[in-house]
Amino acid sequence: MVQCKQLAAGFVLLCGAAMASLAQPHPSAVSPGGPAVSSGSPVALWQAYASSFLSSDGRVIDPQGANRTTSEGQSYALFFALVNNDRARFDQVLAWTQSNLAGGNLGPHLPAWEWGHRKDGTWGQLDPNSAADSDLWIAYDLLEAGRLWHLPAYTAIALRMLHQIARRETTTLPSFGPVLLPGEYGFHLKGSWILNPCYTPLFLLRRLAKADPTGPWAGIAMLQSSLIEHSSPGGFAMDWVSYTPGSGFLPSRSNSIQTDGALGSYDAIRVYTWAGMTSSEEPSRAAILAALHGMRDYLLQHNAPPEKVNAMGVPLPNDGPVGFSAAVLPFLLETGQTAEAQKQLQRVESQLDEKTGLYGKVPTYYDQNLILFGLGWSQRQFRFSPDGELWVTWQQN
Repeated sequence: MVQCKQLAAGFVLLCGAAMASLAQPHPSAVSPGGPAVSSGSPVALWQAYASSFLSSDGRVIDPQGANRTTSEGQSYALFFALVNNDRARFDQVLAWTQSNLAGGNLGPHLPAWEWGHRKDGTWGQLDPNSAADSDLWIAYDLLEAGRLWHLPAYTAIALRMLHQIARRETTTLPSFGPVLLPGEYGFHLKGSWILNPCYTPLFLLRRLAKADPTGPWAGIAMLQSSLIEHSSPGGFAMDWVSYTPGSGFLPSRSNSIQTDGALGSYDAIRVYTWAGMTSSEEPSRAAILAALHGMRDYLLQHNAPPEKVNAMGVPLPNDGPVGFSAAVLPFLLETGQTAEAQKQLQRVESQLDEKTGLYGKVPTYYDQNLILFGLGWSQRQFRFSPDGELWVTWQQN
C-alpha cells in the first residue's frame, strides 16, 4: 500500500513466492518482517481510516450512507484494530457496539445491523434485524482478541454470541445441509431461502468450529465449496442467491427469489477476497478458486474487475471502484496471476491521496475496508492458519 515504486521490491518478492508455489504458507512459516511504515502502509491506512471514519467514542461512520453506522463497519474496525494491536480503539468500538447495537450486552443480544438518523430527528437503530456476517466477524474478533491479548472475558462474550448465532441465524436446507442465514428475519420465503455467499469465509468457520465444536460451523464449512460452485454463473460470485428444494441455487435479490435484477457486485467481490486468503491446507480451497474462474479469466483481458455481473454471469461495462482491485489481489496471487495482480496493485496505488492517506477520488468507507483487507494480506500484515487462527506481525515482534 505504498506507492508503486516504493512497494515494487516487496511485491516482486511476494509475486515470486506465489509463482514458485501457489500454496499459501502456514502463518508460523511466514517471515514476520514487512515493509516499513510509510504514507501508504497498512498501518498508516488504518490510522488514516480511523481519523476519517471512526468517531472518538468508537462509531464507524459511513458518509456516503447518510452518516449511518452498520454492524459490518463495527466488525471490520474491531478486526483491523486487532491486526494493528490497537487495543484502545478495539475497546472503544466494542463498547459503542454493545451499547448502541446490542442493548448493552453482546452475549444475549445480536447487534442490530443499521444505526443512524431516524425520521423523527433522533439517532438510534434504524433496523433491529441482525446481519449474520457481521455477527460472525465480531465473534471471531473477540475470540482472537481473547487469545492474542490473553483476555478471557472477550472469549466468553464470543462463545455466548456463537450460541445465539447458531440458534437464531442458521438453518438446515432440505437436500443440502446446514447454512448461515443472512440475518435472523426475512430470509425464508415460502419454501425458499435467501443466502449470501460472501457471509461465510472458510477461515472464520474453521476458527469458530475449533472454539465451539458442538456448533454448526464445521458442517457449514463443509458445504461452502458446493454453495459457491452451484451459485456462481459463468464463474462469477453473486451478491444474493436463493435455494429451492428441487431447483437448487439461483441468483436472486436480497428480498425475493426473482433472478431479474440479481447481480454479483459489492457483496460478491468479497467472495474472491476470502477465497484467496484461505489457507492452502484447507481441503475445499482449490474447488472454490476453480469455481470462480470467470473473474480469473476476465482479468486476463481487462484492467479492472467489473462493478456488476448480471444473473447470467455476464459482466456489465463499468469498472468496479478502486476497492475492487485491492479485493481481488489475494485471489489473483493464489491462482498464479501475478502479472494481473501487479496491474490491480498499480490501479490501487494510482488512487492514493497523499494528503489524506486514503484511496479513491472520493474516498469511501467500503473501499478503504476492501483495501485494508486486500493489501494488508498481500503485504503479510496478517494471515490465517489452517484452523482459522489469526497470524499478525506484531505477535512475532
